[in-house]
Amino acid sequence: MTRLRRAGLAPEPGPHAVAAAGSGGLRLVALNDEARALGLRPGELLGRVRARVGVPLRIHPSEPAEEFAALLRLCRWASRYTPTVAPFGPAEGCHGLYLDIDGAAHLLGGEEALLDDLSRRLAGSGIPARIALASTPGCAFALARHGRMDGILVPPGEEAGALAGLPVEALRLESGAAEGLRRLGLRTVGDVEALPRSGLGRRFGLAPLLRLDQAHGRRPEPLAPLEESEGFAAARGFIDPIGHQSDVVAAARSLMGEIAPRLERTGLGASALRLTLHRVDGLDRSFDLGLSRPERCAERIAALVRLCLERLGSGLDAGFGFETVTLAVTTAEAMPARQSTFGGSESGDRIATLADILAQRIGRKLVRLAPQGSHQPEQAEASVPWTLPALPYPDHLPARPLVLFARAEAAQDVLAMAPDGPPHRFRWRKEEHRVARAEGPERIAAEWWHRPSQPRDYYRIECEAGLRLWLYRDGPHQSDRPAAWFVHGMFP
Repeated sequence: MTRLRRAGLAPEPGPHAVAAAGSGGLRLVALNDEARALGLRPGELLGRVRARVGVPLRIHPSEPAEEFAALLRLCRWASRYTPTVAPFGPAEGCHGLYLDIDGAAHLLGGEEALLDDLSRRLAGSGIPARIALASTPGCAFALARHGRMDGILVPPGEEAGALAGLPVEALRLESGAAEGLRRLGLRTVGDVEALPRSGLGRRFGLAPLLRLDQAHGRRPEPLAPLEESEGFAAARGFIDPIGHQSDVVAAARSLMGEIAPRLERTGLGASALRLTLHRVDGLDRSFDLGLSRPERCAERIAALVRLCLERLGSGLDAGFGFETVTLAVTTAEAMPARQSTFGGSESGDRIATLADILAQRIGRKLVRLAPQGSHQPEQAEASVPWTLPALPYPDHLPARPLVLFARAEAAQDVLAMAPDGPPHRFRWRKEEHRVARAEGPERIAAEWWHRPSQPRDYYRIECEAGLRLWLYRDGPHQSDRPAAWFVHGMFP
């Protein structure tokens, strides 16, 4: 009703109401003050209300998309108090917002001053609001929606006393569960809290126990901040926690379906994503998904999530279930539009798809060897992600060994007939080797802009026993400093 009034869509005086389709027909979902003064309440059937009320009642259709957009605008405005703003979800009726002011209240002089400023600004804009401050989102919601006054502030540790007298609907339960509790004579949160937990769980499931624990602070309740829902991220909360792999995959597919249009509007695609599963006991499980090329297809993302979960198997450890699933794009790249061929996917697409599947199967990123900008053999090649552009190997270098040691191994008792000639005999790995053939030297020096070092003279040798090695002499042979020899690799 506030949105309609502020937009000028309900200018006529008198009772106004918003109706939406529900069980049994159209039902009232929102009322202005004049309609409430007639004794009307949300949830009543519109046909019965018209038969009972004698005055004209103006009915407006419910517009969920417009109402959610108005809520997001209000959330963006409320970010002046704290960067963590989360709109209400279906469990709260989607008509309100959470503000996490931990660490931000002192900027306005404390918690009471922040509440006063928030209430004053909302009232000045003609937006009716009920505000409560507590250490848990569940307690704050219960007091704001079902408390007897506005501006309630509950000190930490006093949640139980503040919640005890509130109706069971304050626990954000489904209507069927709340009605079942009332039929048993349980009308307040205190009545439910006093019951044995085992009997309550067997009769009504885990939802009442979870909501009780969240409201009292015994279990944390993760929120989906506004910045995540507005950026290249989306979150989905569940009243009944999920634990099956198929449910997680379906949630990931739905979340990517929400993110894809935003990526498309900006000409970007997701090249890396993070799936976060929030358990009801406060533990989080995060999974990073790397893609070979930018992607916006929800089905392909869901397929990669399925492979990742299948690889984990029982290692997923859902516990009592996941109550919130978040999918965020951690790396986005330009994704130009391209026309698909009549024969299906291009070869590059098929190779990229195969690489992504293999990466999820083995649980590690795919890498390849690539040349680097260095002459030193141990620094001339490195492992890089295979998605980087491939650099060509130099074609003018002599043959390199198939096995290159990570650290060169010293050779002792080296006998060389000439100061700069190849070795004729040496000891390596506690064995003596005699050289039958030798090629070289190949002089390799470090880059001049790095730390100065002695150049190396490399030789390709073949021992009498058939062993083929790559040796080098570290610097020239001097009378006061004999040259040191090292074995750096092996040829096939």
